[in-house]
Amino acid sequence: MKMIKEKLPLLAVLIALSVVLGMMINVPIPGSNGYFNLLDVGIYTTALLFGGPAGLVVGAVSGLLLDLLLGYPQWMIFSFVIHGLQGYIAGQWTQQKSWSTKVAILIIASFVMVSSYFLATGLLYGFGAAIVSLVGNVFQVSAGVAGAYLMTTALAKTKHQVGN
Repeated sequence: MKMIKEKLPLLAVLIALSVVLGMMINVPIPGSNGYFNLLDVGIYTTALLFGGPAGLVVGAVSGLLLDLLLGYPQWMIFSFVIHGLQGYIAGQWTQQKSWSTKVAILIIASFVMVSSYFLATGLLYGFGAAIVSLVGNVFQVSAGVAGAYLMTTALAKTKHQVGN
């Protein structure tokens, strides 16, 4: 909790940037009442650079806010929990690891996100819609991993300026 208080201004900026990434590109997924977006880039970048607790906060809050702002209130609570868990997993076990280990952990976090949204979509709209949503969610986490790799590679050189 102390880390969260010390980094609150940084986390607020990362939440805002993640929401902006999600709003820049958001493509509705027909038949699922969901959408593809770039939120995962912000979540994974935060988690990789600042660890699990930061990934949890940025994932949870930005996921909730993005759904609210884009008019998907039925997803807000699901996104809060799912993206928070995704960010925590992605950041908790990736600090000081090789890129191959980081990718393996990001795949686990991505599986948690995709499978959780599959269940949530099934509960809200039926499992036919959940199956349709799988493709969009797999593309979304894939873009998130690729984008986070590019972002963290570029930002790793400046990390010492904002701390860890």
